[in-house]
Amino acid sequence: MEKKATIYRMVTPDHLCPWGIKALDLLKRNGYEVDDQHLESMDANKQYKEEHAVDETPQIYIEGEHIGGYDALREQLGLGPDPKEGTTYRPVVAIFAVALGMALATTWVSLGALELIRVAELFIAFSMCALGIQKLRDVQSYENGFVQYDLLARHYVPYAAIYAYIETIGGILMIAGWLTWVVAPIVLVATTIGAISIIKAVYIEKRDLKCACVGGGSDVPLGFISLTENFMMMAMAVWMMIKSLA
Repeated sequence: MEKKATIYRMVTPDHLCPWGIKALDLLKRNGYEVDDQHLESMDANKQYKEEHAVDETPQIYIEGEHIGGYDALREQLGLGPDPKEGTTYRPVVAIFAVALGMALATTWVSLGALELIRVAELFIAFSMCALGIQKLRDVQSYENGFVQYDLLARHYVPYAAIYAYIETIGGILMIAGWLTWVVAPIVLVATTIGAISIIKAVYIEKRDLKCACVGGGSDVPLGFISLTENFMMMAMAVWMMIKSLA
């Protein structure tokens, strides 16, 4: 016999409650026949909460028994709490993974082989572009994080935005191999300052900070991954200068 559940969730022309959608999906995937009750206005949502003495919707009932909201449903189904936002390296890992995939694909298409040096060059350059985009999409928010630890930006705030452009344009020019003796030294100086800043803030002063490498408002901790990013760009800048002499 199919299990029955009822859900009261907010569904209006202007708003679909994401927790309601997720709760409905959980119920269906766990074999429940769901009576999906829509609260079709802010007033209806407010009235429902007042009448049932609850402070949120959705609200779920299983076989007539009141379970509660989305988190309570997960607990009822033995799924544990919904993963919450917190300190994570996931944004950086995602960027590096995609950049590596792009580097492999581009090298194969252009050369017909996976030449490791070219893969490494493109991986770092693509990573620089992707990280630069993350900074430039919300420069003010990124600045707020960057000035907390970068030694130069703390004394000259506009440098935070300048750094984002250095990283982005540097990546583009390194992909093309253009203006190497202009862009490579600039990238080298900027990333060296960045590496020193991270070492000072994290490993000497022991400060608990968030990295602005993927833009403002991220929960990526400042530390080893951020330092590795700077070291990669430093190595790329040095390599491009050496390569241009060959």
